[in-house]
Amino acid sequence: MNRLFSSIFLFCVLFPAIQGCIEVTSSKGKDYLVANQRSSNVTTSSHGNEEEIKREYLSKQALERRQNKLAEAEADYNTDPDNEENIIWYGRRLAYLGRYQEAVNIYSEGLVKFPSSYKLYRHRGHRMITLRQFDQAIDDLQNAAFYALDIPGNEIEPDGIPNALNKPLSNTQWNIYYHLGLAYYMKGNYDKAISSFKKCLDFSNNNDLDVKTTNWLYVTYRKIGNTDAADALVSIIPSRMRLTETKIYHDLIMLYRGFETPDMLIRRNTRDNKLNADVGYGIGNWYLLEGQVESAQNIFNRIIEGSQRDAFGYIATEVEMNTLANTNL
Repeated sequence: MNRLFSSIFLFCVLFPAIQGCIEVTSSKGKDYLVANQRSSNVTTSSHGNEEEIKREYLSKQALERRQNKLAEAEADYNTDPDNEENIIWYGRRLAYLGRYQEAVNIYSEGLVKFPSSYKLYRHRGHRMITLRQFDQAIDDLQNAAFYALDIPGNEIEPDGIPNALNKPLSNTQWNIYYHLGLAYYMKGNYDKAISSFKKCLDFSNNNDLDVKTTNWLYVTYRKIGNTDAADALVSIIPSRMRLTETKIYHDLIMLYRGFETPDMLIRRNTRDNKLNADVGYGIGNWYLLEGQVESAQNIFNRIIEGSQRDAFGYIATEVEMNTLANTNL
């Protein structure tokens, strides 16, 4: 555990009611997304969301890079389909072009050959979240966690889409528990989401991972009404941090602390009148937690009108809107 989060440990020792030491109330854990509702937003045809990704996300050059990388990965796979890394990269390259169901199919074929592969379970679990199959995601990621028990905690997971520093920041164990926490969160099983995100802190060894985990752990604590634990968690995040990938999550934490306003974040994260889905969900959910339901719904509607359907913020927004609709029945 890094220096930033060592203070959490001390906080827990001295104040058992605070983060990492509290008893959480078990949630109902029900599935908020019913069959064929909203999940139909993500297509499962042979090319999935590819055309939308081409249109909305990528420059011509970036699109060509992804297509070329996919062609390379496919060639490697066809040359040696029994190589675990070839299977993983073929699936990842398909997913980067929105071909999620194809990626899942490749991972599933790989698990027949490598039934104890924590890497294949980790990646298939991720894409099961994208496909809104949360129960399957949880099963896969629990398997990944089990089979990864003996691997080094600092096993770097290579990036398929490099960041600005061309330096991978996440490790395999962190990725497993982060995605498991997200799957539980989407299910509304907040006690298990908290356990998973807290486990992330054990493998969080840089500012970017700290901030990303803290954001989701904060909102999960708020979901169960433990505002003290949530506030204690974000109180140790500095207002200035050196970050590579996660500035939007740091901005959200500053919103939770009262140093930013929703309007400021919306202005900074809107392009061509489209609000970034991850930031948007954070803002909308904050409104919801503060009891401002109408403001939350307005933000959620803006997100749904966009096209970032593979973003976790977009998926979480679907869950919230479905819950609100059922509440109002």
